[in-house]
Formats: sequence, C-alpha cells, structure tokens
Amino acid sequence: MTNWQAEAEKIRPQLLEDLTTLLKIDSQRDVAHKTDAAPLGPGPAKALNTMLAMAERDGFNTLNIDNVAGRIELGQGDEIFGLFGHMDVVPAGPGWNTDPFDPVIKDGKLYARGSSDDKGPSIAAYYALKLVRDLKCPINKKIHFIIGTDEESDWVGIHRYLETEPAPDFGFSPDSEFPIINGEKGIATFAIDFKPQPTTGALQLTSFSAGLRVNMVPQSATATLAGEIPTSLDTLLAAANQQKGIHVETSPAANGITLTMTGKGAHAQEPSDGINAATFLATLLNQLPLDPAGKQYVSAIAAHMHEDSRGHLLGINHKDAVMGELTASPDLLTYEPAGKQQVLLNVRYPQGTDPDTIIAGITAALGADTVTVSVNGHAQAPHYVAGDDPLVKTLLQVYQDHTGQPGFEQVIGGGTYGRIIDRGVAFGALMPDAENVMHQANEYMAVDSIIQAVAIYADAISRLAQ
Repeated sequence: MTNWQAEAEKIRPQLLEDLTTLLKIDSQRDVAHKTDAAPLGPGPAKALNTMLAMAERDGFNTLNIDNVAGRIELGQGDEIFGLFGHMDVVPAGPGWNTDPFDPVIKDGKLYARGSSDDKGPSIAAYYALKLVRDLKCPINKKIHFIIGTDEESDWVGIHRYLETEPAPDFGFSPDSEFPIINGEKGIATFAIDFKPQPTTGALQLTSFSAGLRVNMVPQSATATLAGEIPTSLDTLLAAANQQKGIHVETSPAANGITLTMTGKGAHAQEPSDGINAATFLATLLNQLPLDPAGKQYVSAIAAHMHEDSRGHLLGINHKDAVMGELTASPDLLTYEPAGKQQVLLNVRYPQGTDPDTIIAGITAALGADTVTVSVNGHAQAPHYVAGDDPLVKTLLQVYQDHTGQPGFEQVIGGGTYGRIIDRGVAFGALMPDAENVMHQANEYMAVDSIIQAVAIYADAISRLAQ
C-alpha cells in the first residue's frame, strides 16, 4: 500500500519552486489591458502558460484554449474524471505586511496572493496527479485537469473551455475546504441604482467609493464632502475611532474634506468575517445634514445594509435546512452627484429563494421610487451533490483515512468550479481548523498543509480513476 504522505514529502522542494514561480505572477483579471493573445489580461494568460509549461516539462500532454483555459491530461477510458483549478487571483488590496507577489515563508506559512486561493491547492493537485502517474497507479479513466483564469469574476475561461471540450462526468475542485464541499449556494450580484435627487445644499456629498471586487468585503471606503462642514463631525470621528476594528482619517479637499474609513476585508461568502468599511462610513455620514441625493444614498446603506450579513434589513433573509442562510454583502459602491449612484450587493442564496424574489425584497425595502434593482452579470443557481453519491463517499473516506478525523458534508456560500458539472464538488485544501484568509490581506497557506494536500489528492485520484 502506497505511503502517500512519504511520497509527497519527496517532492516538497520542486513543488515549492514551481509554486513560487506561479505566485510571483500578478494574475488578476485585467481586461483593461487585454490583447488578442491575452483576452483576460496579461497576468492570467502568463500564469496559465506557466502552469501548462510545467506540465509539458514533466511529460504531460496539454491543451490551451485561447489563453483563457487549459488542460493537463492523463489516462484513457470511457469516463472523464475532472480536476478543476484556477490561476487567477483577486486584487491584492491594502494591508499587506509583505509584497503580495513576492512569496515569503515565515513560521512555516507561505505568504502571497493566491497561496491558498487557488495556486497553492492547484499545484498540490498537479503534483498529486504526477505522483499517480510516476508510481504507475492503475488508471481506467481519462483524467482532465482543467485550469481556468477568471474563476474570481465571470468564468469566461471555463465556459469557453466547455464550448469546445467535453465536460467531465464527475470530479472535484481543490479550491475550498476539507473534508468536502458538496453544496454551494446560488450566487448573484444585484445592482442597486438610486434615482436622481437634488444635489444642492449647504453640505454636499461629492463622492463615495469603496470596494475592489464584488466578491470581496471592502476593506476601505472614501467619501468627499464640500460646503459647510459641521462642527459635530469632529465628535462623530472621535466616536468612530473608538469602535473596535475600524479607523477613519480625514484630509483636506477642494471646498471641503475627504474621509477615509478602514475596516477589514474578507471573502464575500461570509461577510461577517470582515468589517465593511463602506457601511461604517455611510453610517457616519448619515448623521450629517447632507444634500438630498447624498442623504438618500448613505441613509439607505446605513439603514438597510450595515452589520446585517443575512439580509434581514433588506427583506431578503432566507434559510434552508440543508444549505443554511442567505448572505448579503455590499461590496462595490459608487456615488457621483451627477453620475452613477450605485451599490453592488453580492448575495449567496440557498435553495428556496431566487433572484426575482430577492429583487422584489430589495425593491420593497428601499422603495421603488428610490431605486431600481437588477442582476449584475449572471446568476448561478444553488448546487448540491447528495451525500450518498459514490464521489462524495470516496472523498470523505480518503479524508478520514489521512487525518483520522470524521468526514462530514458541508455547504458554503463560495462558488467553485465544482459546480460547473452535475457531479462536481470542492475538496480541500483548507483544513477545518485552519484560518481562512482567502481574499484577505496577508493571505497564506501552511507549507505542511500543501504537502498533506498532495498526499490526500493523490490518494483520491488513484481511487477515483480506477
């Protein structure tokens, strides 16, 4: 019987070398600088080609789909067993103690953007596949390791791949948590656009902005005021700075003042893990005598979105016995007096509700005379693979065998490529007791955990490919 942990330890140096190479690439989606050769920007294309080049170096057959997705191949058979990883990352954002694209190991932890989401787990799955091949494990299926380059945004890569290539019959994505994720909530972002109001007054909100991506709780928010700044602002600022987890600073601006609020970023799948700087700033501003348009904007945020990750104040809360609670996170906010006045609200919803119901709830809460609400982009329906499916049972058994811990089903608000096929799940690489720092500053993954993931993935691949 193969000692997978011992085999994984042997490849530690080469794995870390390859992973470091990948982590040095700033591979966030960047369509502002897209080219015909890099439709999603130079970084994603470079990371994909680097990963495929590593596989070619090691003797695998590969396929590149328009520099937006790729495949690493092993085995033959009637069924296709899929692995799904991604090379793109969310923006680094503020608050890092090290350069997010210059990987560093401290206290056994590898710090870099993408170390845990998803370059670390993806390279672990790749080396697991290589171990299975090199140890000549019996394989009776085609194994397609499919790599996307915009999992953190619109999934252009994976959808382009499936336009021309066969979908796997079953598989897993190394892009979440152990022991397994066999259910994922629906995901949709709702554009809340505010209707015009007068922008004149003694105190005007001249700008409000927050957020990097719709799947990240905003760590910072900025607003500019013009006109007669009330003396009460100093008291409000002092009170805000007494609150745990937030900090607000001011600086002079044309005819007024700029306020910058700092909170804590987090993955939007669990907004309560972060401290939303935007809603805290709006709540502070709501205590000022702003012009009608500015007041309409900040009061809606303060009254209906502040410190309410379950959507109760918007009238969209919903709970399912299997999939849990709906979550709601205002993640991208823009206000211009004569332009866009918008909140992009990221919602993760269980079965039992849907986008139309959510739109109706938000509209009723905020008022049809105040806002229009629509789905921004595309909505993904809830996804669930039953616990008695052989895929789920096998993966849970592998987890138990390697950790000695009981396996159990889990449903999350995050969205992984596992949901792209009916019998797809997410499997690791974050251990249940590990800190989840995906999408946060100072993202890291313990090196020992990466090596353990190699062992677990290799064992899982060998069992599922027989």
